[in-house]
Amino acid sequence: MLEENNARQGFLDHAGFLSLREVLPAYLKDPVTFLYHSGWRVSEMRALEWRDVDLSGKVVRLRPEISKNKDGRLLPLEGELVAVFARAKDLRRLDCPYVFHADGQKIGDFKKAWKTACKKAGIEGTLVHDLRRTAVRNMVRAGVRERVAMALTGHKTRSIFDRYNIVSEADLHEASNGFNRISKSNPKLLSSCP
Repeated sequence: MLEENNARQGFLDHAGFLSLREVLPAYLKDPVTFLYHSGWRVSEMRALEWRDVDLSGKVVRLRPEISKNKDGRLLPLEGELVAVFARAKDLRRLDCPYVFHADGQKIGDFKKAWKTACKKAGIEGTLVHDLRRTAVRNMVRAGVRERVAMALTGHKTRSIFDRYNIVSEADLHEASNGFNRISKSNPKLLSSCP
């Protein structure tokens, strides 16, 4: 078999995300913020209904039937996600079961709005799915154990999760600087290396 080399490497740093969110249409700001923090798939965000949300318990439950891998999962609502769901509650319509909607209609394809916003934000070529990679990377960088991050995002296999856990050039510089600081403060560290 031929080697497959189609893994994307895209992700957004926080400043890029903020710039993008600023220029998105109003109806997409909170859904995109949800994707950025949760690592959920776009299809899962679109299908999320109020019956899946427990605001008093601060959790969202993904029903197995709307999950790509047919496994349900739980997402605790913390930080900015609490505010996202509070705003969604204020916009809730009794004629629409969806948490995120556009004037009472399920959010459909928004590739054109996404592409326009990316161009305005100066991050052309960024895909919506890059938010999923970004969430994984952010969780790992924040110290979330990888098994827990996999449970939050719905990654079933370690190999796929690792493809999403992108290491950037800035990460490598940060690691190198950290090593240099440690080696300067402890020269014996270097002399003990073979």
